[in-house]
This record gives sequence, C-alpha cells and structure tokens, in this order.
Amino acid sequence: MNGDLPSGDHNAAALHEAVAAAVPERECIVAPARAAVGAGEVFRAAVGAGEVFRAAVVAGGMHRRLTWREVTDRTRRLAGFLAGAGMGLRHDPRPEAGVAWESPHDHVALYLHNGPEYLEGMLGAWKARCAAINVNYRYVAGELAYVLRDSGVAAVVYHASFAPTLAEVLPDVPGVRLLLQVDDGSGTGLLDGAADYEAALAAADPLEPAGLSPDDRYILYTGGTTGMPKGVLWRQGDFLATCLGVKGTSADLVTTATRRGASLRTLPAAPFMHGAAHWNAISAFVSGGTVVVPDQPTRFDPADVLATCERERVTALQIVGDPFARPLLDRMNAHPYDLSTLRFLLSGGAVLSPAVKARFLERIPGLRIVDVLGSSETGRQAVAGAEPTFRPGDHTVVLSEDRSRRLSPGDQEIGWLAQAGRVPLGYLGDAAKTTATFPMIDGVRYAVAGDRVRLLADGTIELLGRDSVTINTGGEKVFAEEVERVLVAHPAVADAIVTSRPSERWGQEIVAVVAPRAGADVSELPGELRAHCRTSLAGYKLPKTFCWVERVVRSPAGKPDYAWARAVADGRAAP
Repeated sequence: MNGDLPSGDHNAAALHEAVAAAVPERECIVAPARAAVGAGEVFRAAVGAGEVFRAAVVAGGMHRRLTWREVTDRTRRLAGFLAGAGMGLRHDPRPEAGVAWESPHDHVALYLHNGPEYLEGMLGAWKARCAAINVNYRYVAGELAYVLRDSGVAAVVYHASFAPTLAEVLPDVPGVRLLLQVDDGSGTGLLDGAADYEAALAAADPLEPAGLSPDDRYILYTGGTTGMPKGVLWRQGDFLATCLGVKGTSADLVTTATRRGASLRTLPAAPFMHGAAHWNAISAFVSGGTVVVPDQPTRFDPADVLATCERERVTALQIVGDPFARPLLDRMNAHPYDLSTLRFLLSGGAVLSPAVKARFLERIPGLRIVDVLGSSETGRQAVAGAEPTFRPGDHTVVLSEDRSRRLSPGDQEIGWLAQAGRVPLGYLGDAAKTTATFPMIDGVRYAVAGDRVRLLADGTIELLGRDSVTINTGGEKVFAEEVERVLVAHPAVADAIVTSRPSERWGQEIVAVVAPRAGADVSELPGELRAHCRTSLAGYKLPKTFCWVERVVRSPAGKPDYAWARAVADGRAAP
C-alpha cells in the first residue's frame, strides 16, 4: 500500500483501500441479486474461510450487501486476475515522461449495466495499474467496435446479454486478449475464450495494490464536444480534486469518512457508463458511504428508484435533469413514498428547470438541490440550488468570444465557459483535438468544452447552451451530423438536417428536417427511416419527429442552416 499521499493529490483506489481498512464491516454496495439467484436462496462462492459474494434477504426480495471488506477482497482478486494475464502499467505514468494524449496503462473496457461489477471493475482495474474504459451499452455493433478500437482495450468485462454484440465486433478488435463475462440471468453461454466473472474472482489470488499513484490515469469516454466518442485523460489526482472536490490528506479524508460516512447512502439513478453516475459513486466511496443500486438496473424506472430510496433510507439521489426529475415527480404524485431521509438531490448532464426544482422542494421539505454545471473535459465548474443561475467554482472563468481574455462580471459579451487549474491532459490518441479543447492562453492552460454563457454582474453564470450542434436528449449526447449521415444514405432521402426542440420528457428531443426524394411516400417514411437508422445507431439517437420540406436550406458553401432547421422544428418557420 502507498503511504499518505501529499495533500490534495490522491489515487482513487488507494483512498478506497484506506477507507476500507478503517470501516471494513460497513456496507459499501447494496444491489439486487443476479437474476439467476432465486428469491429466498442465498448464493455463496466460498474461498477458504471467506466469502467472495454475500446476499441477504430484505423486504421480501434478494439483495447483495457487500461490505467494504468484501469489496476490497473482490477488487483485489480482480486485480490479481488482470495482473496474472500480464496487464497493468506499461511505462512511467508521470505526464512529463510521455505525451499528454497517450496512456501508460493497459485498458479494461466496462460493458455493463449498473451493478457491483461495474464499480468493482473500475477499482480492480486501477489496483492492477490498468485504466478502466466506460462503454455505452446502447451502442450497436459499429459504434461498439469504434470505441473498443479507439481506446485500445486489452480486456472487456461485460454482461452476458451483451455477448452477441461483442462477439460480432471482436474480429475487428484484435487487441482484446481477455474476456470476463458477468452472469445476468439471460442464459447466454460464455463466449469462446471468455472466463466467468465469479469463477475468475474465486480462483484468483488477491493482489495487494502497490505503487498506486496520483499520476495513474482516469479515462472517461464522451461523445459530446468531439463528434465521435473520445477518451478524456485525467491524472487521477486532478480528477479527484476538480471533478469530485477531494481535498486534504489521506489521513484527514479517512478520519472524516470514519466519522460521517455511515450516514451517507447514495443512489445514482443514471447508468454508471456515464461520468455523472460513477462520479457520484466514487465520491461516496471517498466519503466512506454506501452506494445503492436500484432493483431495475437496466433502465430508469421511477417507481423502482423511489421504492429503493424508501427501503434503503437513501440520503442522496443522483439524477439527470428534467428527463429524470419529471417522471419521479409524476410517480410521487401518484403514490406516496417515505423519503424523509433524502437530504440531497444531485443533478447534472441535462437542464433541471426552476419549476421542477420548486416542485421537489414542495414535495420534500428541507431537501437540498445541487445542480452541477460541468463536463467530462472540465469537471465540476459551477453549482446552482433552487436558483436558475450557477455559482462558479474557484477555477471557473469565462473567456471572450475570441478566447483572448477573461471576461469580468457584468460584461454583456457572450463568452466561453472555461476551467483553469487542474484540467485533463488531453484526449486519448488525438493531438489535434487536445490542442483545440485545452488551449494555452497567456501562459494559462484552459479546458473549453463548448458551453456558451454570460457572466452576470453578481458573478453568477447564465448558461446559454452548447455552441456546437450536439444534442443532449435525456442525458445522452447525440452528434447531429452522425445522424444526418445515416439519414441521407436512405434512398428516399434527398437531404436532411438534424436538430432538436424542447421536450418536457427528454429536455431536448431529436427532430429530423428531411427533404424526401420525388415520389417518396412520406406516410410510410418515418417507420422506414427509424428502421434504417437503427441498423447503424443506438436507439437514443433516432429522431423522435420528422418535418418534411421541399428543400433543406444551406449556405452557399453547402453548410446546413441549423437556425432555420430549429425554427422549422418548433413551428416558427414554414417547412
């Protein structure tokens, strides 16, 4: 184990180990048992006198209740399995020892629904000195292959139900040499060469972590500002400080976790494959708390989330703006829940509107709303409560339109939201995008993810939106041009622009403004186009609505007129 790291510079796995040593019997993760485990049955995989897995019957159902000791044992075993396959740190992780956009680690892809295995996968990879790679489980084969190739993964931990899609792309991802399949009750057999996750942990020797460093990388794949998904590379020390606000020495953090962590029980309602959800989980771990997974981990179910909050006495709930908040409120109106322990509502990744905030505060007196503004490239930049504007963090600035200077409070210019201080090293394998997103201005390196804002006279920030054409729908980021390319490949489509319009359910919903070819039957075309898109795109990228036009308006240079398309989509302009 590492000794105490310098104040403010930490390694996430080392902190987890330190907290586990202080509170070994406290609950660390609570989750539904595997579908393969029947109600009332207790599944144990015994290793000597210990247990790899433990389940307890609560509230008439089957739930896994893993203590900090058990999670430590399981993640050390996973680390031992990875290390035994020759995976780990390839070269000196210090940034000055390499190129900013390169990783010194072997990479482990996590292709999983929410559950203990996802969090164990992150911790186990880090303890083996590997880097974990988040994979969107909604991807179709082509998208999955792209991310696995782009990230250069050597291992994939995946739920059994994803095995068919993974098998389809593995021939195109020759770097993968290790497969770990997690039983999810789907009945899918092991892929050729794959190991069963539980069997692998049971057979592996626990690896006590050594050499863990704040320079080890945290990698987060995002598709928001970069078009195709790209991996954002952080030093773990910078990630913990900027994204999670971790401060102080390891000893101080462990003392605080020991004293206060027992009262923290957080439920990330979003998929762990997204940064906001696993940031919430890691933050809970640093604080010595418990991470609770809803009974329905494969989709967002408002009734299930609220019932789990009630049963597990959850104190903090993480959501993705209005797309999650509105269904939760509707369910709360239809059915009573005891949410008296819920103290924090944490939101990020989509707009949480003032009206919705007000409804939550009315329903749950004393609730504290923490509405976070930030991105994968910047971390946590600003926070709002019930108010509509955001209070900037210590290193959050607003740059002028030409990115030549910092704006002052009250400046009327619309600027770029930027982050200084401890920012990412770059994008994995992409020097050009690294330079564009992390510019050096007057000797200061900034992260500029693309949000356009105003810096108001009182020093707060008014968010105007992304400068790019990225669409945020239900917390998922969709690149409009990617959908356009698929649409125009259909023989009945002459031209198309993809835009969005406001939606109470999704925040934004995708709208395709389409010029059909002569003779096309537009009454049948929506179904045909959705089916066509589904062969190449994940379901959340499909247009919710189609607007038919005689021709698509473009500039003389052929660039699409997105302002016109938005006006058509919301009815302000004639098609």
